[in-house]
This record gives sequence, C-alpha cells and structure tokens, in this order.
Amino acid sequence: MFYEPLKNDHGLPFNPFKACVVPRPIGWITTQSHDGIVNLSPFSISNQVAYDPPFVFFSGSGFDVPEGAEPRRKDSTVNAENTGEFVWNMATYDLREQVNISSSPVPPEVDELALAGLTPAPCRFVKPPRVAESPVSMECRYHCTVTLPGRVAKSVHHLVIGQVIGIHIADWALTGGRVDWKKIKPLARLGYLDYTYVNHVFEMTPPMRDGRGMIGEPARAGGGKKATAPA
Repeated sequence: MFYEPLKNDHGLPFNPFKACVVPRPIGWITTQSHDGIVNLSPFSISNQVAYDPPFVFFSGSGFDVPEGAEPRRKDSTVNAENTGEFVWNMATYDLREQVNISSSPVPPEVDELALAGLTPAPCRFVKPPRVAESPVSMECRYHCTVTLPGRVAKSVHHLVIGQVIGIHIADWALTGGRVDWKKIKPLARLGYLDYTYVNHVFEMTPPMRDGRGMIGEPARAGGGKKATAPA
C-alpha cells in the first residue's frame, strides 16, 4: 500500500504512521516551575541525539484550544524553557502503571510525581527532582527548542533539546560494569495503545569494527587505529 500523510488516504481504521517507527523509548521528564511546582510527564517521542557531549530530546504536542485562541504548550516544555533545566528519567516495565498515571491531563499546579505515588530524589546540578524509582536519570541543561509546524494547534510539536550534565545509574542496574537492560526492562511505545519492553538482548559486531571495542571507545591495544562508528 501507499498513502500520503497530508491526505490521510491510507484507508485503514487507524493511522499507521506511529506504528511504523518503533519501538520508541519513553522519556519520563521531570521539570519544575519558578514557583517550585514539580511536573512529571512521559513523552514517547524522545531519544539521544549526540554523545560527546551527550544531548537528549523530548518532543511534545500542544493542546486543543478554541478557534482563534493562542496555542498552549505542554508544561514540561514551558518549564524547561523558563528555568533552563529538566531531568530525563528512564521508564520501565515495572513502573508502567506510574508512567500511565503521570500522563493524566491535569492542571499545571498538580504534581504528577506525587499523584503517581513516586519518590522525588535530589539532583546534583539542577533543581527539578529525579524519579527515585527510575534506574537511570539524566540531569539536563536546556539547549534549545525546535518548533515543528502543525496543521492545527494541537499538532504543533516543540522538540526540546538538553545537554546531559549528570547521570544517575542505580547500582542494581549494573552487571559486570555494564548497564543491564534485561534487569531494567526499559519501556517503549509502539503504535496505537501498544507498548513493549526490552527482555532479549544480542550482540552484533559491525564489520568495520573487527572486534576492536564498542562505540565511543578507542581500539584495544594492538588493534591499530581507533575504530570509526558507523552512522
């Protein structure tokens, strides 16, 4: 089949686009307003965009507003821009119910972290708390927002990019000095109302690497030049 997204002429009962880019890691974002109100929200459009130095992003749509009214952005976007800080927390299968609760459409003055029964933990460099129950949290300094146009106010997306300046990893989430995804079971979004989580891991060495180290690491002693990571 073939269809044009702007025409939405796929002829299917549900739009298949989101189901075609999967799985998508969920960025569980904590921010804090200048008034000290904590916000926690999951974003299924989220990922890393660089690693030296590391940057991550989350992208949120707007809200339905009456015709002629000013578009309203997500609280996470507003707080990150206004304060210059946010925290990227890893969502997991074991925390799936709390992730779902934190997506509730509540007013800005409601603390979703408390609403979901989660524990705020202090960060080293930023004011927003991290989710204590999350195995991985990244303290981020706001870098920029890329606004993507939408056909209606709700579909305008604000892609927020932040530089990672501190990373918290739970001791139990490490095995042999490596992050253990099978223990963590990271939660990811599929299409429709479907989710998945990591429960199977396999290794595959790129041909150009020739077994000489992992991405971001120099070649091992005696291995010649530093291997270049594929795009």
